[in-house]
Formats: sequence, structure tokens, C-alpha cells
Amino acid sequence: MKIKAVIVEDSRLARNELKELIKKHEEIELVGEAENVDSGFELIQNTRPDLLFLDINMPEKDGFELLELLDEVPITIFTTAFDEYAIKSFEYNALDYLLKPVSDKRFAMAMDKVNVKLENKEGEKAGYGKKLTENSQIFIKDGEACWLVKIGDIILFEIVGNYTRVFFEDKKPLLYKSLNQIEDKLPETSFFRANRQQIVNTNYIENVVPWFNGKLKLSLKNGEEIEVSRRQSYIFKDKMSL
Repeated sequence: MKIKAVIVEDSRLARNELKELIKKHEEIELVGEAENVDSGFELIQNTRPDLLFLDINMPEKDGFELLELLDEVPITIFTTAFDEYAIKSFEYNALDYLLKPVSDKRFAMAMDKVNVKLENKEGEKAGYGKKLTENSQIFIKDGEACWLVKIGDIILFEIVGNYTRVFFEDKKPLLYKSLNQIEDKLPETSFFRANRQQIVNTNYIENVVPWFNGKLKLSLKNGEEIEVSRRQSYIFKDKMSL
């Protein structure tokens, strides 16, 4: 199976260098290239790639701003001429980081990681505009901190004003989308709307106890306790066959 890839890079020379490297890997199908964030966003929406080669430092908008625009982020390999971004890129959970100019050996190492990643996702397709899967990843930026987070690793979504707080590991950043927007994209098999304010990942429920007025209370593995509304408690019991 071909790996559909796109390049978003403002330097024509750097794009050409990447294209020459890609030609040496028959498994990669380059389906498009863009020189800025806006055209890159449109390209990704139209081509639905498996793999994104993304320059970090671009004029007007940087690579991280492109990731913020996407509902689902393809496997991402950052490319840049500035090695100061190296540590940051791994903090953001990028699959890999390539420092320009990129050698054949270093590119091949990155592609080994891509192949392993795709093997782990076998049977799942990128589905822009469709439901996400547990292996889909989203980009979250909160202040100076950024993360690429797998949907299945998210424990809880919670309304905070017009935004949504995302709970994963020991992190609680804000995502600048409404809870309703997020709910429409989530896999129904593992996420449940407990009440108007919260959506929980049922894989992280540690305990369920009866609560007042026919409600339920959920204890999550991260220590959070969630009160399920009475209406949703009936639905939860049916869904979980309680």
C-alpha cells in the first residue's frame, strides 16, 4: 500500500530536496506540496494524506499553526534548518524531526518509523470530516506548550467557557473548540457524554456507583469523579449493559 504524503515548506530548494529523497522510497506517493500554511491546509483537506513533511519556521504562520487548523493530524515529520526546535518537536510528540539538509540515511530512518506507525494503524484510514478513531491524533496548543495527542489517550473532555479542557496523562490544556464540535468527531465506542459539561473515555472508568436521584457517579483512573446526569445514566446503563 502506498503512503500518501504531502510537503508543506516555504523553500523551493528544500521541497526539491525532499522530493528527491522521496523518489528513493517507492512506498511513498507524493500527492502535493504547498509553500505556506493556508495552501497547506487546503491541500491536506483535499488529499487526506497519511504523512506530512512540515517545515516549522515559515513566514506569516508557522508549522504549529497549521496543525492547530486540522481536526485530525496526519503522521507528522518536522523539517527545519534550526536545530533549536529539535527538543520542542519531540515534546510535541512529532514522529520525527529532520534537520536540513537531510541525508539519505537520516531520511530512511524516519521512514522506518513511519512504516512501524502505519503497521500499528493497519485497517484504519485517515478520515477527514468523518469520525476519528482511537489511533487518530489531534494537535493541541495551550500558550507555549503543544502536543500531538492520540484520541485513545484522552481521559476526559470538559467545558471551560467557550473552550474545552482536555485531560491526558497529567496534562489539562485548553482546546479552542466547543464540546459539541468535539463530540461529533469522537468514536462512539469509547467516548460517552456524561452530562452537558463532560465527555469521558469509558476505557478510563475505574468504578461506577449509584448516585442521587437515579444518577451515577464515575471514578476515573486519573482520580477525577464525574456525575452522570439522570437521562445519561439510563443511556450509560444500556450502553454498558449494566
